[in-house]
Amino acid sequence: MMNFSQPALAEDSYFCFESVNGSCPKIIYPTVIRILLQIFFSVILVVTLCGNILVIISITHFKHLHTPTNYLILSLAVTDFLLGSVVMPPYMVRVIESCWYFGDVFCKIHMSADIILYLAAMLNLSFISIDRYYAVCQPLHYRNKITTCATTIMILICWGLSAFVGFGLVFLELNLLGIEDFYYEHVACAGSCVLFQGKTASLICFVLTFFIPGLIMLVIYQKIFHVARKQARCIHSTAGNNAHSEISKMERKATKTLMIVMGVFLSCSTPFILTNLINPFINYSIPPVLIETLFCMTYLNSTCNPIIYAFYYSWFRKAFKMIIFGKIFQAHSSTAKLSTD
Repeated sequence: MMNFSQPALAEDSYFCFESVNGSCPKIIYPTVIRILLQIFFSVILVVTLCGNILVIISITHFKHLHTPTNYLILSLAVTDFLLGSVVMPPYMVRVIESCWYFGDVFCKIHMSADIILYLAAMLNLSFISIDRYYAVCQPLHYRNKITTCATTIMILICWGLSAFVGFGLVFLELNLLGIEDFYYEHVACAGSCVLFQGKTASLICFVLTFFIPGLIMLVIYQKIFHVARKQARCIHSTAGNNAHSEISKMERKATKTLMIVMGVFLSCSTPFILTNLINPFINYSIPPVLIETLFCMTYLNSTCNPIIYAFYYSWFRKAFKMIIFGKIFQAHSSTAKLSTD
């Protein structure tokens, strides 16, 4: 995808735009590989869109699910749905065709959207960890601290900050600070749409958008884990099975589910983030194919989240059945009681 990393071109080499000087080289994949890529991406796209739209419909339709925690899950599902509907399709075309045919302006919009949705997901998960901290570690203060108003502010901060960073980084070309000449002389070509970063931009982005939020989440969940273990021992040591014990169990199970969501997110994104950080410091010697593969892995997180909800949340499974069979169109379906364990 990048000029400086491409081998010498043969006489019969293909280009993204044959009549344009400075066009990117085009890779023609064998038919079998193209078909496999199309099937793979199609499955990811369908599961991502269908799964997250089910989460969105479930939380917005059923009043029983209108809780601060679920509002944050809703915001995360919207992030994943937008990734599948806006970002993934052009990206899949670029990977299969090995060229970008949608113009420079849309390329910048596409890269901005990618950054916005990644950062929105990270911030959503950070706010979810804060929600879980109060729910498990300070349950008596939870209703006063995590209100609908507070959750709304969290979501607005999440999307506002993400939009500011995403559009600012790309349209102001802050990612190219200090390497402008190198980029335009050796990297840029017609038919390419890759967010190229210098050492400074890569390091700052890594620290602000991955390391700090990730570290905060890990510290918070470690604290939650220790408190949850103490609560579990207290519950087992008492013979009574009161309502408080049941609520504690529900909160711990919800926390465990959301910890898995965070773990999947970090597992899918960490390899690419680290590669993207290291690459400028080793003269961009990492093969573009490897970077593309690791980047593709980051999208799998949006596919996995609804599957995790379906596996651990009975309310999601019940809502899924009601949506599939059209029961949400019945009168008073929005007030149906769904188990929230």
